[in-house]
Amino acid sequence: MKDKFAQRASLVKSSETREILKVTERPEVISFAGGLPAPELFPVEAMNDACRAVLNEDGAASLQYSTTEGYIPLREAISTRMKHIGIESTVSNILITSGSQQVIDLTGRLFLNDGDVVICESPTYLAAINVFKSYNATFVEVDMDEDGMIMEELEKKLQENPNAKFIYTIPDFQNPTGRTLTRERRQRMIELANAYDVLIVEDNPYGGVRFAGETLPPVKHFDTEGRVIYISTFSKIFAPGLRIGWVCADEAFIDKYVAFKQVADLHTDSFAQRVTAKYMELYDIEEHIQKIKAVYKERCTQMLSCIEEFFPENLSYSKPEGGLFIWVELPQGIDSAHIFSECLKNNVACVPGTPFFPNGTRNNALRLNYSNMSAEQIVEGMKRMGDVLHRELTRETTVL
Repeated sequence: MKDKFAQRASLVKSSETREILKVTERPEVISFAGGLPAPELFPVEAMNDACRAVLNEDGAASLQYSTTEGYIPLREAISTRMKHIGIESTVSNILITSGSQQVIDLTGRLFLNDGDVVICESPTYLAAINVFKSYNATFVEVDMDEDGMIMEELEKKLQENPNAKFIYTIPDFQNPTGRTLTRERRQRMIELANAYDVLIVEDNPYGGVRFAGETLPPVKHFDTEGRVIYISTFSKIFAPGLRIGWVCADEAFIDKYVAFKQVADLHTDSFAQRVTAKYMELYDIEEHIQKIKAVYKERCTQMLSCIEEFFPENLSYSKPEGGLFIWVELPQGIDSAHIFSECLKNNVACVPGTPFFPNGTRNNALRLNYSNMSAEQIVEGMKRMGDVLHRELTRETTVL
């Protein structure tokens, strides 16, 4: 029966991170693997109020089909938030989607033909890799340092790939590395995109969760030609289960996104949209976000301190100022998949770094998530990981 599948079916595989999460669901496992927000911070009682208000005030409409573009009061609220971060937009520039992941998929459908080039950071977001691979894209990776994508390398790749469709970037607290692109590099990226006539897909799910350092304007803030497609979500600042994301772009792009979304699912969950808008009407979402940031800062600081205390010295790691992740780079020759397996034997989990490199170029890094475990669990889990790393890195040195 396999011969009945379309050719693209062979391009799509289960997410390696999602498969790892299945293994780590055992209650005895301390998991730093998933990119999960802290569930104890979800505003359950406030959501109860918002849900009741929606059903009492607008119950039938909230359960009915709705427009593809999305609920206008929610789009207006998003447009207001966009202005606060430096992006001028109207509701005509906003499309509500079923999570930001849907925007990534619609982007692939809208722009990619077989073999088209996507330029991205190395490493980059695994789910975006899987989406673009499903449209048979070719990946060109650009090296990063602690300040994000290196612009000299980006220009070189643009020169070598003059027909590249778009640059895919996560400028704030990047997944998986936690790194942030500097202001100067954001401006330079726009200059290069203009010069080489390439689009930029700016994926920004984490920008609202900055708990240290200077807040930077989005890449789209510097956009002078309408070539930046900006993606964001309520998943990291509110509730991921509602699956409310959005895309902000030039109206000509939004029109096409709307047409492709109509093919995919007609519209995003009407009730979830209205509840989100009602919550923002009744409560101060910024106050809620401040609570999230305070907790994540504490947990990130705890994890960084544990790396210093429990991990070997001959490795490097990122020091994020927000977001959900820390990236650990191991010495050359250390296989992160093996480290993951050994950690799991000690009932602690992380994500091996190899899948985050679209062309499979490296295998000696790990992604750690600090948002979903308590401070006590972080200390115990990092002790266990440290024991594994000391043992395995010493063994590797002895073999060499």
